[in-house]
Amino acid sequence: MTTSQCPAANAIPDSGDGVVDLDEAFMNDPYQLYELLRTQRPVTRVRVPMAPPFWLVTKYADVRAGMTDPRLSKDGGEIARILRRAAELPEDAVDLDMGLHDHMLNSDPPKHTRLRKLVNKAFTGRAIDRLRPGIERLATDLTEAMAAKLAAGADSVDLIEEYAFPLPMTVICEILGVPDDRRREFGEWSHTMLTSATPQEQMAAAAAMREYLDELVAAKRAAPGEDIFSAILAPGEGADQLSPDEATSMASLLLMAGHETTANLISNGVLALLRDPHQLARLRTDPALLSGAVEEFLRLESPVSMATTRFTAEPVTIGDTTIPAGELVLLGIGSANRDPEVFDRPGELDLGRPKSGHLAFGHGIHHCLGAALARVEGEIAFRVLLARFPDLTLAVAPGDLRWRSSILLRGLTSLPVRAGGH
Repeated sequence: MTTSQCPAANAIPDSGDGVVDLDEAFMNDPYQLYELLRTQRPVTRVRVPMAPPFWLVTKYADVRAGMTDPRLSKDGGEIARILRRAAELPEDAVDLDMGLHDHMLNSDPPKHTRLRKLVNKAFTGRAIDRLRPGIERLATDLTEAMAAKLAAGADSVDLIEEYAFPLPMTVICEILGVPDDRRREFGEWSHTMLTSATPQEQMAAAAAMREYLDELVAAKRAAPGEDIFSAILAPGEGADQLSPDEATSMASLLLMAGHETTANLISNGVLALLRDPHQLARLRTDPALLSGAVEEFLRLESPVSMATTRFTAEPVTIGDTTIPAGELVLLGIGSANRDPEVFDRPGELDLGRPKSGHLAFGHGIHHCLGAALARVEGEIAFRVLLARFPDLTLAVAPGDLRWRSSILLRGLTSLPVRAGGH
């Protein structure tokens, strides 16, 4: 039974066992279920495709607290072992040995502290500012290419394929020093690994990415460039540096986190504006709203719907629910960012909303390393797009749009748009 088929407006759909299925209907519109869970069952068991049951936390206060609770561990190795022990999961469904998971997002202190320190040294404000001119040029070139296709007779263009995806993908590949001819492959591998593909497809993509990234790390170590990744690989304080496996894993993390989420930010934000002409006109009239608008897009349709998996290192009580030790936990960012106890009219786009408080970039020691870069990319992307296309409109009905089959990410599969007379 899907959320939309619920026989009563206040009934939580499950199969009678108390476990809620997060199915395709949920992925297309999770907010009705989120609202029911926040009010009735804020900590509940859920099933996701090709995985054992998880515990899902949905209230803002609980999600934020969970992000800093050391009892909710991020140890990637232990999480993978829990998955492998689950009877519901095939033995080969979890990729433990591809060498792409030994990074700071999958670790606790003190390991996390060490890895974060080695990466932080390269993501300085000055380094991000140096990327601005290139991002501006790229956004301009991409919008001109879109305009040329429309002028040549195309009825519409897919904003994701033509703009929201290539912009952050190009930026992160420049950060890593990946040549142009390999960037499309990177996007395909990343997409497969982060969606509900089969375990075999995910492992094949991981193997291909691992092979290339191993080569990239070796090449950067042999001949460092001016890119940020070369700075990350350089020895840090006390001559400490990332091991080969850590370096490959870090490159994988930067790649996937650095473009998937920003592509969703851009496309989700454009959709929100096109569905609300009043707010779009408000932004065009007052460009000073742009910085706050990016924060509102992040809150309203969070590019990361759920924080990556944690597990209970010991029994943990959240609200009235005690989760036993050794259980997998998801923190619902998309639900927390629409919690009416924190945000007034949470389901509405309001470009004048105070911009502090959302959890789109996480909270605590795992707060997104690339938050500043994502904000810069977002501000430039929206400013350039809206300036080039003052009459941008959706080319399909909003109800015809489809969302990606992913529990962790919230993004559209395509976003057809047109401009002017097209």
